[in-house]
Amino acid sequence: MVFMSQDWNLTWYTSRPDLTQCFQHTVLVWFPCVYMWTCSPLYLLYLQLRPHRGVIPLSKLCCSKTLLSLSLASICLLEMFYFLVKNEEIQNHLLILIGPLIRSLTLVLSVVIIQFERMKGSRSSVLLFLFWTLLVLCSVVPLNVNVQQIIDQVSNIILIRVSLRDKSLQQVTNVCLSNQCPEEDASFLSNFFFFWFSSLMVRGYRRPLQAADLWSLRDQDSSIQIMTDLEKFWSQSCKQEKPAGSGTSWSRSWSRSGGVSAPTEETLLLRRNRKGRGYGLFLLQALGRSFGFYFLTGTLCLLLHDAFMFAVPQVLSLLLSFMRDEDAAMWKGFLFASLLFLLSCLQSLLHHQYMFHCFTVGMRVKTAVMGLVYRKCLLISSAARRQCTLGEIINLVSADTQKLMDFVVYFNSLWVAPIEIALCFYFLWQLLGPSALAGLTAVVLIFPLNGFIAKLRSKLQEVQMKFMDGRIKLMNEILSGVKILKFYAWEEAFLRRIGVLRDGELWALKKSQILYSVSLASFNSSSFLIAFLVFAVYVLIDERNVLDAQKIFVSVALINILKTPLSQLPFAMSTAMQAVVSLRRLGNFLCSDELRPDNVERLPHSIDAVSVMIEGGTFSWTNEGLPCLQRISMKVKTGSLVAVVGHVGSGKSSLLAAMLGEMERRSGSVSIKGSLAYVPQQAWIQNASLMNNILFGEERTESWYQRVLEACALLPDLDILPAGDATEIGEKGLNLSGGQRQRVSLARAVYRKSDVYLLDDPLSAVDAHVGQHIFDRVIGPRGLLKDKTRVLVTHGLSFLSKADLVLVMDGGQISEIGSYMELMDRKGVFAKFIHTFSGNRRRDSGIPRDKSNRKSVSRLSMTDFSIDLSQEQLIRWKQATDHCEIKELCFQVKLQMYREYFKTVGLLFIMTIIFLCAFQQASSLAYSYWLSLWADEAPVNGTQSDHNLKLSVFAALGFTQGIAMFGTTLAIALGGIVASRQLHADLLHSVLHSPVSFFEVTPSGNLLNRFSREMDAIDCMIPDGLKMMLGYLFKLLEVCIILLLATPFTGLVLLPLTAVYIFIQSFYVVSSCQLRRLEAVSRSPIYSHFNETVQGASVIRAFGEQRRFVLHANRCIDNNQEAYFPRFVATRWLAVNLEFLGNLLVLAAAILSVQGRDELSPGIVGLAVSHSLQVTGILSWIVRSWTDVENNIVSVERVKEYDNTPKEAAWTIEDSFLPAAWPTTGNIQFEDYGLQYRKGLDWALNDINIDIQDREKVGIVGRTGAGKSSLALGIFRILEAAKGRIFIDGIDIAQIGLHDLRSRITIIPQDPVLFSGSLRMNLDPFDTCSEADLWKALELAHLSSFVSALPQKLDHECCEGGENLSLGQRQLLCLARALLRKTRILVLDEATAAVDLKTDQLIQSTIRSQFGDCTVLTIAHRLNTIMDYSRVIVMDRGCISEMDSPSQLLRQQTHFYQMCIEAGLV
Repeated sequence: MVFMSQDWNLTWYTSRPDLTQCFQHTVLVWFPCVYMWTCSPLYLLYLQLRPHRGVIPLSKLCCSKTLLSLSLASICLLEMFYFLVKNEEIQNHLLILIGPLIRSLTLVLSVVIIQFERMKGSRSSVLLFLFWTLLVLCSVVPLNVNVQQIIDQVSNIILIRVSLRDKSLQQVTNVCLSNQCPEEDASFLSNFFFFWFSSLMVRGYRRPLQAADLWSLRDQDSSIQIMTDLEKFWSQSCKQEKPAGSGTSWSRSWSRSGGVSAPTEETLLLRRNRKGRGYGLFLLQALGRSFGFYFLTGTLCLLLHDAFMFAVPQVLSLLLSFMRDEDAAMWKGFLFASLLFLLSCLQSLLHHQYMFHCFTVGMRVKTAVMGLVYRKCLLISSAARRQCTLGEIINLVSADTQKLMDFVVYFNSLWVAPIEIALCFYFLWQLLGPSALAGLTAVVLIFPLNGFIAKLRSKLQEVQMKFMDGRIKLMNEILSGVKILKFYAWEEAFLRRIGVLRDGELWALKKSQILYSVSLASFNSSSFLIAFLVFAVYVLIDERNVLDAQKIFVSVALINILKTPLSQLPFAMSTAMQAVVSLRRLGNFLCSDELRPDNVERLPHSIDAVSVMIEGGTFSWTNEGLPCLQRISMKVKTGSLVAVVGHVGSGKSSLLAAMLGEMERRSGSVSIKGSLAYVPQQAWIQNASLMNNILFGEERTESWYQRVLEACALLPDLDILPAGDATEIGEKGLNLSGGQRQRVSLARAVYRKSDVYLLDDPLSAVDAHVGQHIFDRVIGPRGLLKDKTRVLVTHGLSFLSKADLVLVMDGGQISEIGSYMELMDRKGVFAKFIHTFSGNRRRDSGIPRDKSNRKSVSRLSMTDFSIDLSQEQLIRWKQATDHCEIKELCFQVKLQMYREYFKTVGLLFIMTIIFLCAFQQASSLAYSYWLSLWADEAPVNGTQSDHNLKLSVFAALGFTQGIAMFGTTLAIALGGIVASRQLHADLLHSVLHSPVSFFEVTPSGNLLNRFSREMDAIDCMIPDGLKMMLGYLFKLLEVCIILLLATPFTGLVLLPLTAVYIFIQSFYVVSSCQLRRLEAVSRSPIYSHFNETVQGASVIRAFGEQRRFVLHANRCIDNNQEAYFPRFVATRWLAVNLEFLGNLLVLAAAILSVQGRDELSPGIVGLAVSHSLQVTGILSWIVRSWTDVENNIVSVERVKEYDNTPKEAAWTIEDSFLPAAWPTTGNIQFEDYGLQYRKGLDWALNDINIDIQDREKVGIVGRTGAGKSSLALGIFRILEAAKGRIFIDGIDIAQIGLHDLRSRITIIPQDPVLFSGSLRMNLDPFDTCSEADLWKALELAHLSSFVSALPQKLDHECCEGGENLSLGQRQLLCLARALLRKTRILVLDEATAAVDLKTDQLIQSTIRSQFGDCTVLTIAHRLNTIMDYSRVIVMDRGCISEMDSPSQLLRQQTHFYQMCIEAGLV
């Protein structure tokens, strides 16, 4: 067996190392084969179990590769026979003899695997790649044995090349998806080094990237795949928790209503946990089971990375031993230098593979959470919806999702970091003995401190998120009701409210950042503290303990490794705490009450039966609240028309909600037979084309589609719209009038051909003759729905006689029920009511409202805006949106954005930060150099002198660095808060100073994104990125200085490496910034779709369109992820390339140190090499922090872009000449007044000359686009005059501030807008009115009894949008606002659209009595309300066609006379 042993004199103790022949013929032959036979069964099992990808066609190259492998196997057999025949000595050693046989069989196995992979569609083989690599490496040493082995090795090299090339050819021959992600088909090497990503970087460098350039998501990253897997694991987790059959009925109802599938993820994912266990835990378990295996693959990379990381100090120790040993062969030094390089490269590659896996899992978690939240929005009950505002939902899918993604990255640090710390101390013990335990003291001190800080920061984060939620919620309300803010001049009141919330948010952030600075400083000083304690104890316990270069710098290398887990732990603990908070928030939302599927029993349609039946029903909006409807019993026969009437707040809309299942059924039963369609009181319009709004997911049938358009009186509108029914409708129907929105909403229901129709006052926003047309053609006995079951809520008396059944609601109960004639014969409350208003019945057909095609929104936002602007303006929303987003695809972040940010930080902060950074790094350099001097001191009689002096200097320098670190991080954090406060204030100022037209063309999702995600990036991400970037840049500078001092020739390597570094970085920045912008642009549609879904959830549920909306949400999320995926891969691509350059620096430093060992001291070599080993880590962090800053500075750009949008005139003018009591009389004069919506377009108003006297009551009428609303817009200066002037009490309104003008005149709009907050705030946001004034206004508005009955009275909290009040009550509150303002001029825009006739009469009498001494302008849609006015102005095409008293105009029998005939007044 002497032949089998290893001769170390031949291998190690020689200047020409070699391996024994026995070792070459056994170990080097067996090792690749053992690897292959061990791993192949597992690999084949993996291929068998994974989803099949299709068979790869047999190519010539594949055949060639197979033949070459078999040829090599044959050569190995020939080699065995050669040994048997020619070499008698080898015949005596069986182990050497069977080597060629093992290799031959292994090559045959490789052929089998090649073919098996081809059959399973595998395009890249890790197993074979590593086998061929090992085979080649193990064959390198025996190359000098004989020519035969050289030929064998060349064959192997050819084969590995063929293997790599074959993958790309297979990719070409396989049928692939268009624009498929190349990562799926990339080879092992390409995946490992991220070569597959280079094509996108090159494309982005050559030209700006577009969305079409992005790759499709991999199947495993798509929303549908993730949600399917999550549903499967969730169902397994909850199987024991759910009562038997608890999900079955819901599955059936969802499936019937067009749900995703049965059972769907909604069935189980969002079922509330009945046993009370934490939902967050279940969510975490389900996410873990869904993505755990892939995450574990990344964890394996992390563990291998750690193994190589701990091997580096051992190699450094060997290198420093070599430097001390003058007799050591030079090749050993080069070997150790090469090992350092190789280990550093493997460390970098494995680290970035781990990060790639983490970010991929984070991306999938983001998709899963967004999917869950969206699906919950479709299921949440009305009561729970009022508790979860839209702002909170947006935060859940933005800020909280980001916290979970961060947690994925740092999760492993929670358990790996302690292991790394333990290993570091183990190796320190090996080096320095028990003294190493002294370092534990620092760790024991630091961890409790930071644990306490993390706990405090977690509480502060909850406070901060609470303020942020409130701010986003209020901001959303401001954007939704911005027209009201403009008309009432309330911007400053809401600026103050936002300011209070923002101050609270930044107060919590400031305290959190101070604590964070303490935490960072303590952790960054930990390496110094540990080194100081360890070295101090080591030299003080025994004077014979000598600190030489090997002990000092190997210890420093280990402590530098220790620094990584110690610095990551605060991040890990912080993100874990934040993730717990976010999981709790998500859990609270996902656990909130859902609509019970058994609220309504849905049965199949039958012809001769009762379609809608309620028996003994009691309903409430919450499980605990008081019932809103009681003792409800009714039966509606199939095909009948039921009219529901009653006063404001009597429960009419609630009755329909009960039929829809939107209310909680406390007792009784509800059943509906057949499919359902619902028209809400406030029309819900999608941001889509008019046609898609009507089709609502159905196929277009041309004949039926045209009949529906005609019946719903939409054909005239199509002639006006620029692209007909293909015209894009803005968010919330911004470019449609109230009447048009309602008719589109009705057309959507009619087109559906459902069995049961629930119509909630659909005629309230249309003109009289249009309402009659719709009733006759759609709802009435001869309409399109004549054979359908119809439940119609109405205030119109003229329709009641045509109804089969009339329900009279009063106080949440059905007071009377029967046919119209039966109720009249009873002579009860209903009959008295009819007789009271019989005089008005003909004049007011219950269709209160808008001109049929009235293009303007009667909110007076831009009322006649769309029509008067012609086709060009109608498509302005779409064009502006596209322009707004496309313009962001510029090449790279402008330097101007950095200037803007640092300008807001301030010069003082910047100078302080730079000084502290430089001071901190100078201290670090000084104590490192002090260590090298200590190491080079030669011991005298086995001891070193002046330990106390050395330790004192070392301690002073280290503590100085720690204090400077705290000052640096704190200064950056406080500077960031200063900048964030200013940027938010500027953004808010810019948005609120924008004209109404800006909000018409800017999607609210874009603005909310700026105030939430972008501001969050400015608050936290930019300062954190700057902390890291500055710290590591100065650290890199320190390393370069040390290397140049130690080995000046390193400069020859450093300069070209720096040039390549800058080139690669600049190459990357171009594509990275474009990807960041593409990702940000694709994020806004997610928020817009969430917004749209939350507002229209009841309509979506009623039509059973949940499946389609879920799929659309999936598409929005996937589009966003298509941009996010390459964005984080780009960072990994950059880091791998740059860290390779850093590793070259390690190699250069080590080799130059080896070559110059005669001139260099061990202390200087240890200092240089130990610092060069930090370069890869430093570069990695510089890349990460630079990328974070570069990507997040785009947020500054996106926030600042609104600075340059057009702004309104000044709100107030200093030294104004305006009298305090102006206007005193209310006289209004138009002099040659002209109005254009945009320069170059037709006149919206032209040559208007009117003199309206004080106290005069003037009605303004006209057909669509006539310009009547434009007069009001001009008075409020919503649009500025193109020519002429308007005088009020002799003062030109163009010469005064907007708030001076708008605060002294009043408008009551058609759409009543309330904001979340108390009733008091909604009535008097400036808090200027007394309690008595408020109650008096409420009494005059007929609301005093309602408010008095509320527990908190004036402090009663209104929900977002005032959803806890009826539409009529909201309208009455708007009247109360007008009464409080007490101005001399009042503009009415159909202020009684949503109230019943009795309340309408009371309101009209209030207006006549309380505003008798005011000038009143009424934009009239119901002509009967202005018949007693002093004058009527008839508008036509922007001009006044006639103007006189109503009686005089009737006698003239012109335009006004014709309109009165159409309204049934003549």
